[in-house]
Amino acid sequence: MALDQETFKQLLDTVSRFVEERLIPLEAEVGDNDEMPASIIGEMKDMGLFGLSIPEEYGGLGLSVEEEVRVIIEVGHTSPAFRSTFGTNNGIGSQGVVIDGTEEQKQKYLPKLASGEITGSFALTEPDSGSDAASLKTTARMDGNEYVLNGTKRFITNAPNAGLFTVMARTDPDNKGAGGISAFLVERDAPGLSLGQPYKKMGQQGAPVCDVIFDDCRIPTSALIGPEEGQGFKTAMKVLDRGRLVISAGCIGNAERLVRDSVAYAMERKQFGKPVADFQLVQAMLADCEAELYAAKSMVIDAARLKDAGENVTKQAAICKYYCSEMVGRVADRAVQIHGGAGYIADYGIERFYRDVRLYRLYEGTSQIQQLIIAREMLKEAAR
Repeated sequence: MALDQETFKQLLDTVSRFVEERLIPLEAEVGDNDEMPASIIGEMKDMGLFGLSIPEEYGGLGLSVEEEVRVIIEVGHTSPAFRSTFGTNNGIGSQGVVIDGTEEQKQKYLPKLASGEITGSFALTEPDSGSDAASLKTTARMDGNEYVLNGTKRFITNAPNAGLFTVMARTDPDNKGAGGISAFLVERDAPGLSLGQPYKKMGQQGAPVCDVIFDDCRIPTSALIGPEEGQGFKTAMKVLDRGRLVISAGCIGNAERLVRDSVAYAMERKQFGKPVADFQLVQAMLADCEAELYAAKSMVIDAARLKDAGENVTKQAAICKYYCSEMVGRVADRAVQIHGGAGYIADYGIERFYRDVRLYRLYEGTSQIQQLIIAREMLKEAAR
């Protein structure tokens, strides 16, 4: 469902002002402290940012995919840690419930996720399984009217702040592939659940990541997502299609910010008696950034519209994630080059973006995994 155009425009304008007036001034502080101010989280909750994609009947804004990616492009004009604060509630932390959850699960959790009362987190990656997600080893065995979870999840975004985890675990030990995996909703205070120490990361300070450990963690059978066991991997893949489009939108927003800052710097920085923007080799770098940015934005909006129309966008989502994550890395590299020495100095913020955007090529499927998905879908189409 989409908002009427006037209401959506007001939302977009509000988000844009919030980014410019509240978030951008805090970028250095969040980067230095590796912590998101509670006041900012409160403002995000009040604006409804934790429930962008959650249906209205459960307290969210119920944005279409196209609307959500347009909002995320605006949010991308600042450090990606800000988006990550509420991003999992709209994507991998809630969409499993939205898509495959029971009505009881939706009523219980979605309003709390939409309001930001709880933060959702997606626990798929493990010490020995990342790109090869189907080989995960965390187990869930039935014991009476409970499941007992054992295993460790690694590099889990927002885990230190999470109140609810969507956990992928193997329910059929005899099925070593994707068909033996089920998805569960596990609350933070479940007995046997503990968290590792937050990791120190290359970038995206303020977006905490840690391990989630299950040691005979007991959860009720009602925690299973879907009508039966063995559907967890399918749920995860459905969630990731939309998630990859939203990640792509974040890449676009970050690239727009980097281009804006690079143009402004090139126009005021002088060498050989004139602005460096007058030199054609600098212009060439700016032009390359702008051309790639236009291509990225066009493909993401197109794919979002296809998704809203109910079409299967697995291939398009992978294309967007692959191209946009690689694109923003190239834009960030050129931004450092255009800024020269200033691009390497922390005071200007360009080097922070350079580190921040590197993660886009890794999470929610590496660039290499996206290439495999694209080729697989191409071959399926050709076979038909």
